[in-house]
Amino acid sequence: MIDVSIVIVCMNNWDNISRCLDSIRKHTSVSYEVLVVAYLFSVSNLERLRKEYPWITIIVNNEIKGFSENNNLALRQARGRYCFVLNDDTELTMPAIDRLVRDIDSLPDDIAIISPVLLNPDGSVQVCGRPPMNWRTFILHRLHLWNERSRTKYVNQNGIFQSYNIIGAAFLIRTDLFRQYGWFDERYFFTPEDIALSTRLNRAGYKCIVDADASLIHFGGMSGLSPSMIQSATIPSGIKGTLEFFSNNSRSGYFGLALFASGISVMTILFNYYRQMKNPGSKLYRPMIAGHRNVIASLFNSQSPKEIFIKYYRQLKS
Repeated sequence: MIDVSIVIVCMNNWDNISRCLDSIRKHTSVSYEVLVVAYLFSVSNLERLRKEYPWITIIVNNEIKGFSENNNLALRQARGRYCFVLNDDTELTMPAIDRLVRDIDSLPDDIAIISPVLLNPDGSVQVCGRPPMNWRTFILHRLHLWNERSRTKYVNQNGIFQSYNIIGAAFLIRTDLFRQYGWFDERYFFTPEDIALSTRLNRAGYKCIVDADASLIHFGGMSGLSPSMIQSATIPSGIKGTLEFFSNNSRSGYFGLALFASGISVMTILFNYYRQMKNPGSKLYRPMIAGHRNVIASLFNSQSPKEIFIKYYRQLKS
């Protein structure tokens, strides 16, 4: 049986996927298969992917789908004992997958997930474990009164330690358990599908751990430095999904969080307008302004996170 099914979703970014696949080939010795979801790929990039990487399985998707849906397309085909969910904007610089497989093979069956440390391109720590999260931490975070990356018993420890939540950019999970719990929850289009998964497993009595000596580079941690107008669709979709998760099916809880998030969006819009006035020729602030305008317009209707994304994505393309 194959040790690991490596699942990667790529949205037509050749530089990302080629760098990621090359690093897997170079640094992985355990038996594995790679399943790449080629999401909205151009014909030329798809042909190139097939030609230069004949050892991968390509799943073509030209329909609008989010992180959960796209990953699930590949996960349902996984044959490995473990699934390693990996962002395309990552690069292995050591045998991280080998190490995680060795770790989890030696650990009790109640260990559901093991994650590596995510590093910034300069080698600094981006993510090393994540704490429990709820509606209170959501509010405190938005008010800049809580930081999930502050050192706690779940975060920034040494060696192998128990974390609580995972980050979806890179984690190894027992395939049978992932299948049993229905893969990623497709209600969440952009966030918080990773928190929803690990929280559900924790509540069922399983554990998520981190090996602080296994690491890889995650370039996505720098994405905020390159604003894009697609954020006008991802921001409202992501916030809607986050509020639905943290309200835990409480209508009054959702309404309260939506009021709070709307207030934060108003302040974000005003702040970015101010920065735009100071830099009238800059286009850096337009995505945040548009995104948070759409948050205010989206939180108090019945549209799902996916429907919200599709609505504003199509507006960009029209």
